[in-house]
Amino acid sequence: MVKIAIDAMGGDNGPSIVLAGADIALVRRPDLEFQLFGEEAVVRPFLEAYPRVKAVSTFTHCEITVQMDDKPSQALRKGRWKSSMWRALEAVKKGEADVALSAGNTGALMAMSKFCLRTMAGIERPALAALWPTLRGESVVLDVGATINADAQQLIDFAMMGGAMARALLDVERPSVGLLNIGVEEMKGLEEVRVAGQILKEANLDHLNYIGFVEGDDIGRGTVDVVVTEAFAGNIALKTAEGTARQIASHLRDAMSRTLMGRIGYFFARGAFRELRQKLDPRSSNGAVLLGLNGIVIKSHGGTDGVGYANAIEVGYSMAKNGLLTKINQDLGDYHRAGFARDIADVVIEEAK
Repeated sequence: MVKIAIDAMGGDNGPSIVLAGADIALVRRPDLEFQLFGEEAVVRPFLEAYPRVKAVSTFTHCEITVQMDDKPSQALRKGRWKSSMWRALEAVKKGEADVALSAGNTGALMAMSKFCLRTMAGIERPALAALWPTLRGESVVLDVGATINADAQQLIDFAMMGGAMARALLDVERPSVGLLNIGVEEMKGLEEVRVAGQILKEANLDHLNYIGFVEGDDIGRGTVDVVVTEAFAGNIALKTAEGTARQIASHLRDAMSRTLMGRIGYFFARGAFRELRQKLDPRSSNGAVLLGLNGIVIKSHGGTDGVGYANAIEVGYSMAKNGLLTKINQDLGDYHRAGFARDIADVVIEEAK
């Protein structure tokens, strides 16, 4: 059984979407169990409406709910030990659950996760990693919202962790990795990106195939299995892609319904358009992973529906089943044993000379 600890109060719609998603996920994965945390008066009525979920769940009342507009410091002050978000994370820390899942406040989830679970040895900051639909299938993109202005060492850590996630989720033995940059030439981009690229190239690790710099259009092409960037650029890229997908879908609907010939054309091509709609559906890639913690934490989009939340559960399920934490520790260990765990400041100075 895979046990998922869920912050049932998280997200724009709270328990109504959380429990609908859990019900969908349970049909797909009958070996799921849930630990639900939230306000009893709010959660219980929804739980009664899903007897299948109720049968494989335990429920714990929590008097505090982290609000979507709470600052991370506020969330820690009022929600530590008592909130539904904290209790879900604590279940993972205690070994009572394999995965913690929340659709709540991203900043609060990051702060609480780092405080409750702590980061892995050698990891300074966690990264938020997302699955990205591409022309070749899917790629891992990180960081998409956790560490702004990441330095060279943190970018290297992201590459290690993203590679481990690709091995666990995409079943790629030696994933290809690229650093997002403004050009593929080695002299372009920020100094931290160039230094990280140089070290990854020199390391020539057995479990990673570092191919160099990639540009923004390479993400959608699926040029590499793992795209590494810092959170500011990664989050903008993610939101831009989601907005573009909605824009294309809207334009297609308008074009196909504007004239009689357009409607007739849609009738004959509706199968192809159904497939396109599924590929452009942001729900299919819902569920980002907080990497670098001593536990598996999944962040669902706050505004998703039941189908999207079920997909986030599916991501957590796959991470637990495929030994994500073990793979990350192995990859980080290989990197350090290769002799590249050196002071990045020295490398920057060498580059400047």
